[in-house]
Amino acid sequence: MKRAEQLEKTRQAIIKTATKLFLQKGFGETSTRDIAKQIGITQPALYHHFSDKEVLYLDVMNKLSGKIRQEINKVMRKHDLASEEQLLEIVKVLKKHHPLSIYDQYRQAMLLLSKSSQQKLNIIFTMDYLEPISDYFKQPSVKLRPDLLPKEAAELFLASLSPLFGTYQLIGGHSISDDERDQLILDCIINGLAKRGK
Repeated sequence: MKRAEQLEKTRQAIIKTATKLFLQKGFGETSTRDIAKQIGITQPALYHHFSDKEVLYLDVMNKLSGKIRQEINKVMRKHDLASEEQLLEIVKVLKKHHPLSIYDQYRQAMLLLSKSSQQKLNIIFTMDYLEPISDYFKQPSVKLRPDLLPKEAAELFLASLSPLFGTYQLIGGHSISDDERDQLILDCIINGLAKRGK
């Protein structure tokens, strides 16, 4: 194998492993040492490809969030789905890629990153998470409250999804499926906890 091919293979292994660890443990709990060890390379070899952990993290998030944006946009093009079904499909996209709360991981990383990296992560988060979800809330069928902007609704929505990534209580009990549980939690997020009278 040529050196260039080997370098590219190593780079892809770093990105794949870093993606898995950053998503499972978060930015703060993942070290470049952990990443290098899982691949079977040295830290200096990792730094040959990425100058530091922040650069690697931003590269991972940029690639991942681009995929997420594409998948959310694909859901938004499914005009045969009711708005509630579209929202559930968006949640499935997010859960497919994120084993932990997206918003919690974003906030944790923002506390630890340099100012420059914070700005870059904020751009990624805005373009690939908030904007496509804002498009959902712009639809007339959603009937967004008049005192909320679609982008504000998207941010509140992402922040409120934490129970979908695990809670102390098994919401809905043992008799319902994971999809039914997600629907129940989503209904509580969108429609509130109190029973509405007619």
